Order: sequence, then structure tokens, then C-alpha cells
Amino acid sequence: MEETTPRPILRQRSRRISVFDGQDLRKAILAGAAWLEENRDTINALNVFPVPDGDTGSNMAATMKSAIRNITQSEEKSAGAIARQVAHDALLGARGNSGVILSQTLRGIAAGLENKTTFNAQDLAEAFQKASELAYRAVLKPVEGTILTVVREVAEAAKRSAEHQNDLVIEMQDIVAAARQAVARTPELLPTLKQAGVVDAGGQGFCTILEGVLRYMRGEATSGISSQSNPLTATSTSPTTHGETHTKKGRVTIEEEFGYEVVFLLRGSNLDVGTIRQTIIDMGGVSTVVAGDETMLKVHTHTLTPGKILDYGVGLGSLLDINIENLQEQSLTYAAESEAEHAGENQEEREAMASNQLATVAVVSGEGFEKVFRGLGVSSIVSGGQTMNPSIEELLDAVEKNPAQKIIILPNNSNVILSAQQVVNLSNKEVYVVPCKTLPQGIAALISINYEADFATNCETMTEAARTIQTAEITTAVRSVQLGTLHVREGDFIGVINGNLSVANSNMEETLRDTLQRMNIDRYEIVTIYYGEAVTAEQAQETARRIKTGHSQLEIEVVNGGQPYYAYIISVE
Repeated sequence: MEETTPRPILRQRSRRISVFDGQDLRKAILAGAAWLEENRDTINALNVFPVPDGDTGSNMAATMKSAIRNITQSEEKSAGAIARQVAHDALLGARGNSGVILSQTLRGIAAGLENKTTFNAQDLAEAFQKASELAYRAVLKPVEGTILTVVREVAEAAKRSAEHQNDLVIEMQDIVAAARQAVARTPELLPTLKQAGVVDAGGQGFCTILEGVLRYMRGEATSGISSQSNPLTATSTSPTTHGETHTKKGRVTIEEEFGYEVVFLLRGSNLDVGTIRQTIIDMGGVSTVVAGDETMLKVHTHTLTPGKILDYGVGLGSLLDINIENLQEQSLTYAAESEAEHAGENQEEREAMASNQLATVAVVSGEGFEKVFRGLGVSSIVSGGQTMNPSIEELLDAVEKNPAQKIIILPNNSNVILSAQQVVNLSNKEVYVVPCKTLPQGIAALISINYEADFATNCETMTEAARTIQTAEITTAVRSVQLGTLHVREGDFIGVINGNLSVANSNMEETLRDTLQRMNIDRYEIVTIYYGEAVTAEQAQETARRIKTGHSQLEIEVVNGGQPYYAYIISVE
């Protein structure tokens, strides 16, 4: 069991702080991010199941890294403006369920500090109350014993503290004490945590951020660097999305393949998103995406004259992170063939055709699985899955780059679904998320798509198709744990059925056999074995032969999934 006894917080302090401004808040947030980064691996280890995807610490650290990317060198004096920027960037960079909830917590704090140049203890208490409300609202079925409990109890502690005094240092001490106590109680609220002998990782991550803030307020160091200075050097990284162009049943996305791709950040004041987007389109920009707020926008467009676009941007403010890619050479042949095929159609007709069609975005891990999804006609692939959940920004970027106005997202991982659902409200397009938790479920959904049917019908059909697939995953335990009657030793082969740890054995063959038996394999007809990057084709074929020997009625297919960490992913239907 991880430490559950709250560490005492001494009341001694070197200074009294009654008011924070934007620069104080900026440094405090940087310190919180730095302390989280320093303790990331410890938080990752707080995983209920001993599977190699304990990435809560990494997801929260990546979310905070995104949150601070535009404030590290900021000279902004307004606390409300700093909080708003942090919340905006945290949302775009949020990864995994814990990252999304953290981003909503920061959004609530920003709402509480809106239009405040400075804030006091009472203001901070009200901000934490809004943070708690938005955090709970982000989850369809809130569960106590998680980060949500910690955020709520922190808000309650902040309110009690502010009612009796107006010192921000004392208030933060009370907040951190409440956070530690709430984390320590999570195993009592959530039985699975108690069985695994851990506290909630998301709650611990949030507590760690608050500890970093308190360290700054006390003048202590974070990550070996004085919290008075810039504790983290965060670089803004462009999301990696693998967009694919397909010609299927008459679909042609020629706009994605010609001219220059121009991407930049535009910093200014009173920026009008709609006007800027339309002006760039009028200047010849194709597949134009402009997202952000009145002070910072991200612009993406395809154009034959990048200079015109950049000159326009310079006239509005300052340009950052400019990236120009020449797409002309790699697309000349394709464009010529497409032009011949669609002779007689004008540009407006082609754009209308593309925008009215359905497109799909899938989160995929493993070269083999990528080939499978491409072969089934997926429109775009976002790399990610176990241990590397994509950010909301990466998913949004894939949606916005596609010319279609109706997009279906296949998250293919239980820890990506919440991130994908945020895209629904961030995009002006019609976006639906099929809640598939595994790659085989995503494949089943993609196979069921009917491009002649309407959007609503496909959403319903694909969701139902995903539900029919049962998935087993065979991997190696990364630590020892006792879960109910199941004793797992580090290094054991374990079988996970539909997300539930069901089998543990030191022998791979016996683990496979027991896992299939627990799935009631004889009730099914078709088995597909996707083997991982550490398994050879010969080993996978031998595995299929053994399964066939014991279950002769099954139709078995062996496919190279190339997935990391998981030796086998098996789907049955």
C-alpha cells in the first residue's frame, strides 16, 4: 500500500501573502508543473492493474506541459488572463481521462478568476468551487475515490480556510493538507484501489501539482530549480497526425495534396476568428482551420501563395511557430489522375462533394494495425493507444484537416474516449464518437460503415458493431499484486478480458488457454489473433494451431498487429 498517512504541513512560513497577481500565478503554476514532472514516474506506478499502461502521471504531466507552453515567458500582469491561457492550452493538450479532468479543473479555476487582475483567498476559494463543478460535469458517471473526490474536498477546504483568514499561504497549506487526506482515503472509497494496494493516481497527480504551488509560495525549490525562476522549459510541439487520402466510392480529397501547407500561431488582440478564417479562404486558402481565442490563434491552411497568408497574419499581430511544407511535388501525379477522372467537375462541385461525405478518424497503435485500418478505408490515423494517449489537440487537428463535415472518431482505447468526446464541442463539424475500447472493436465498427447510409444510421450501426466484439489481451505483469482471489507476480503472463484482469500464469500457453476458456470461446465462431511486435509470425501461427486443436469449430485468422507491450490481442465474434 502506498503511503496513506497525510504528511503534516507546518504552519511556519517566511512570508505572508494576501494577494496574487498574474506573475505570481504564472510562477506558481510553473512550479506545480515542475513538481508533477519530477514525480511523474511515482504516479505512473499507482496503477490498479499490473499492465504496462500505467501512464496517469505521464498524461497529467503532458497536459500541464501544454498548459504552460504560452506562459513560460509571459509578462502578463492579470491573473485572469494567465488562468484563461492556461485553461485554453490545457484543454488542447489534455491526454487520457486524468488529463481531461485536470483540464476541466483548470478551466473552472480560470472561470473563477475571470476578469480579475489580482485575487485573494476568498477569490481562490470560489475558483476551486467552480473547478470542482466542472470536473464532475466532465464525467458522465462520476466515481468517488478518484481525482474528482480530491478536487471536491480541496474546494471545501479552500472555502473553510478563506472564511477564517485572508492569507493565501495558509489557505494553500490547508488545501494541500486536504488533498493529501483525500488521496489517502481513496482506497476506502474505491474497493479496487484497496485490493491493489494503491491510492488513486489521478488524485495523487492533482495533489502533487498543489504541493508544487505551495513550494513556490514558501520559496522552496521544485525540480532542483528555484521556483522563483522558470522551472520548466516547455516547447510547443505540433501534433502528429497521419492523414490519409483515399478514393473510395467516388471520394477524392485533392485539397489535402497540393501547394503549400502553412501553419502558424498568431498572437494579437481582439482577433476575430470568423473574419480571419474567411479572409484566408478568400485569399485562396483551402482546408483552412483557425482556432483559438481573441489573443492567440492557430492557423492551418493550404495555399499556392504562402507569402500572402503570412503577410496578412503579420498585419494582425506577431507570428510564432511558422511551418511551411511544400506538398506540390509529392502530389503532381495524383492530382493529374484525379483531374482526368473528374473532368467536367468544377472546384465548387468537388468541394461540396467532399464536405458532404462521411470521414473516419481512428486512434491506432502498431504498424500492422495501421495497415488494417488503412485497408478498411479509414480517413485519418492518429498514432496512440496504450501508454501514449493522444491529446485532444491531435484528435481535433485530424478532424479539422479532413474536408468532410461529418466525422466519426474511433478512439479504440478506454482512456482515449473522454478526450475524443471533447472534440465534439470544439469542432464546428458534426462529430460522433463510437465508444470502442479496443482496436478489434474499432475494426468491427469500420467494417460496418455504409457510405450510402446517412450519418445517424452509421453512428448507430458502428456503435452496435463495436459492442458485438469481445476482446482478450495477453501481456506481462509489471508488478506483483493481489486482486481478489487472483494473485499476480511480476513477470507473469496475464489475460485481460474486455478490460478486466482475469488470468495470471507463469506459462504463456496456459494463460492463453485459460483466458479463452473464461471467454466461453466455444460459443463463438470466428477468432482473430493479432500478434505484437515481440512475437514472430511462426509463433503466432503455432498459437493458432494449438487453439484450433482444442476448438476445431473455430475459424481462426492470424494478423500482424505490431502492437507494443501486448503479445496478443484476440477478438472473438
